[in-house]
Amino acid sequence: MSAVKLDNVRKVYPNGFVAVAGATFEARDQELLVLVGPSGCGKTTTLRMIAGLETVTSGTLSIGERTVNDVKPADRDIAMVFQSYALYPHMSVAENLAFGLKLRGVARDEIARRVDEAAQMLGLGDMLDRQPRVLSGGQRQRVALGRALVRQPKVFLLDEPLSNLDAKLRLSMRVEIARLHRRLGTTMIYVTHDQIEAMTLGQRIVVFNKGEIQQIDTPMNLYARPQNLFVAGFLGSPAMNFFRGTLRADDGLNLDCGATRLPLGADAGLADRLKSRIGAELVVGIRPEDFRRKTDAAPQPAITAQVDVVEPVGNEVFLNLSFGGAEIVVRMPPGNLAQPGSAVVLGYAPEALHFFDARTEQRIAG
Repeated sequence: MSAVKLDNVRKVYPNGFVAVAGATFEARDQELLVLVGPSGCGKTTTLRMIAGLETVTSGTLSIGERTVNDVKPADRDIAMVFQSYALYPHMSVAENLAFGLKLRGVARDEIARRVDEAAQMLGLGDMLDRQPRVLSGGQRQRVALGRALVRQPKVFLLDEPLSNLDAKLRLSMRVEIARLHRRLGTTMIYVTHDQIEAMTLGQRIVVFNKGEIQQIDTPMNLYARPQNLFVAGFLGSPAMNFFRGTLRADDGLNLDCGATRLPLGADAGLADRLKSRIGAELVVGIRPEDFRRKTDAAPQPAITAQVDVVEPVGNEVFLNLSFGGAEIVVRMPPGNLAQPGSAVVLGYAPEALHFFDARTEQRIAG
């Protein structure tokens, strides 16, 4: 078993800065778990504590059935891939792949077998004699992955391994890592600030902010039911649109945003769910793809917004609009594009709305 468990793990630096405030989660055996959040949120510090590169201030950290708080990095049976490739420039690809095994005294035949196996798996078979300086960024990252792969560790730790690559290479390397995980069946913990990487790679995702875990769930559950405003705004591209105001029940249920009102529809279940919140300040979220151009008289809540900027990107179009002083983004299919300066009527289903308490920023149950 190679599960990684953290029980109330904290990292506090000598100056009193709390980098990680009581992280509790488990990377299950053979799972690809992603830690995601903005820069400085504590995700990399957490990964470094798992690797043994940072000491644990308090709490319990275990790999498999063994507590490793005081175990040296070399004795944890983990392999780490860093943001920088950290390859030895004077060594060939083959020598880079083999170096760690030589230090551990692995037999020459076994080293050759593992290096060849990793090279074939990562498409490096014809590059073994080359030096890193003649490789592309994607090829260098494959070598870094291969160097970890030949170790055959219980756990792989990957710290933003794709951040130095261009967009096309990031996409192809994401696919490579997903295939690699499926083929190896090894526990992987992957750190990134890129929510697209997190959503596409992670079997489950741990969302960090300011040293605290905000939510742990599958990608689609996080997207469909974010537990607070931070998670709702962080996951999704473009981000969720937010409307802040006071809940009113006059002329139907609506959110009084001051300059305008956001109608919430006449759904009986929604009205019952929010009846105790009448007069309270709420935040209502609507994802860009949940708006529809309203062209009929269907009984659906709708708003009228002014188009500011139209962004056609081929298979879809982003409309940047103004609504009562608020800026919103809408995702639309291509064709029959609205023009800047024009007004569009946008409908949305009540079940697509997300409700948050304006004071606590937590999701309102339901």
